[in-house]
Amino acid sequence: MSKLSPEETEKLKNNLKEKGYKFTPQRRAIIDIIIKNEGSHLTTEELYDLVKKDCPEIGLATVYRTVQLLEELGVICKLELNDGCSRYELIHEEENHQHHHLICTNCGSVIEVQHDLLDDLEHEIEEKYNFKITNHSLKFYGICSKCKNET
Repeated sequence: MSKLSPEETEKLKNNLKEKGYKFTPQRRAIIDIIIKNEGSHLTTEELYDLVKKDCPEIGLATVYRTVQLLEELGVICKLELNDGCSRYELIHEEENHQHHHLICTNCGSVIEVQHDLLDDLEHEIEEKYNFKITNHSLKFYGICSKCKNET
């Protein structure tokens, strides 16, 4: 399981403190579960079920509030994958943009595309429309290799 480095933990603590919040054991447990399940695109309810195993006293409302706070702080971002649920993933400081996703319309699996292939297009759009792009999100819908091979 990857963990927050001491520097990242300190930065998160300071960020919370600046906004009047504490780095509570519950918040740490939620962040640890998000990190441990990176790439799983968990919903708040799924996150709650996993955190509750290590932290049985935690309430669903605490998880919802913490997820909202972590999103406001830029630690996680919300993904809408057209399945009716809000899902969340960790934001890495080295990423310029959210990474892209391949979504299977048959089984619902989500594959992360790690390389940002839109740099040239983004630059062209900025030039043509005099518009400074700060982020983008891209989703491709189709059939994954597993489902393709089953047909």
